Amino acid sequence: MIFKRSLWLVIHRWAGLIMSLLLIVVALTGSLLAFHSELERLINPQFYSDEDDRDTLDIGTLAAQVEQIVPDAQINSIFLEGNQGLTFAMVRMPATSDGYTDFDQLILNPHTGEELGRRKFGAISQGMTNFMPFIYKLHYTLLLDKIGVWILGVCAALWTIDCFVGFYLTLPARNKVKREINHNYLGSSSKSWWQRWQPAWKIRLGASFNKLNFDLHRANGLWLWIILLMFAWSSVYMNMWDSVYTWATRVVLEYRAPWTEIAKLPAPLQKTELSWREANIVGQRLMAEHAQAHQISVEKVVGMKLDRERGIYNYTVRSSRDIQDRRGVTRVYFDANTGELRLATLPIGQWNGNTVTSWLYALHMGNVFGLTWRIFVCVMGFVITLLSITGIVIWMKKRQARQISHLIVTSSRSSN
Repeated sequence: MIFKRSLWLVIHRWAGLIMSLLLIVVALTGSLLAFHSELERLINPQFYSDEDDRDTLDIGTLAAQVEQIVPDAQINSIFLEGNQGLTFAMVRMPATSDGYTDFDQLILNPHTGEELGRRKFGAISQGMTNFMPFIYKLHYTLLLDKIGVWILGVCAALWTIDCFVGFYLTLPARNKVKREINHNYLGSSSKSWWQRWQPAWKIRLGASFNKLNFDLHRANGLWLWIILLMFAWSSVYMNMWDSVYTWATRVVLEYRAPWTEIAKLPAPLQKTELSWREANIVGQRLMAEHAQAHQISVEKVVGMKLDRERGIYNYTVRSSRDIQDRRGVTRVYFDANTGELRLATLPIGQWNGNTVTSWLYALHMGNVFGLTWRIFVCVMGFVITLLSITGIVIWMKKRQARQISHLIVTSSRSSN
């Protein structure tokens, strides 16, 4: 390594201390979000329609229903949510005199367009109806909006780097090799490199509290290192998708996304030439062409979103190329005024950077490998919490030892 081991140890301790409280919050909320859909349905059964045997309305018709229910609404997205069952529109309402709007999400019956509910997404002041959105916003933004996204993005980048630092610190120290040579010279038996590394993988269940705490921190970090690195780097994607993640990915892989291919407008688009009904027709046509070109089949429409900063509609479906158990990320992006295709993406098999990103996203969200992986993601939230707490305990013990050592030295000097 470039620096001495002792310096990396200090970096690991302080990085862990800085991240620990944030990771505990994110990990515990992430455990709940692994079962987001199930908990949402349990808390808000009134938001779901039991008419599963009926055809759902298309996005254009649902948009017309939204405009009829709330004529002043500025629609930003409509999602059918694939197989999760919740159909909703995200809207922007004119602010009241105090600058507050009481809702930005309108939940609809996908078969009739009837309103099933409305809420201000994440506003826990509205009661349990917003519990899961509140957990989501706490997990993703710390309830601090853009500032929270930035803070968690920096934390995720630091966590990614610290994964490598922590792994390095579990390796046998080089000075031990020198001691082994001296032992050999004196006739003692030497241990192999692997034999000296083996204790790092073990937990001494009958040991003292301090030793057990240290083993839980080190061994769990080793056994789950790949998974922890995946969660750390995918968190960088979640929070710094258009900056750090894109830059790092494009260094080694081919990666294309709206923020790399489509420039922002001088000012966000307020009105579009294409209505939502017209945009839905364009999206269907472009997606059919996209599917034919890549020999894939469209399984279900997920939703459509208007990116006002870039002046484009994003039409999303679940296709035969999707790897997720839920929803889908097969997309076409087209101009909100002309309908011109600007970008068409597949989850996998198109550009290797996009394929890696799709897997990172799906694994992080618990959207692959069915119930087994979701349970694992839920458990990992508690494991990350355990690693954070044991790390804090180790730091406190080391700090206490340094303070005692300092007092002894000070006392010794005073007596002399």
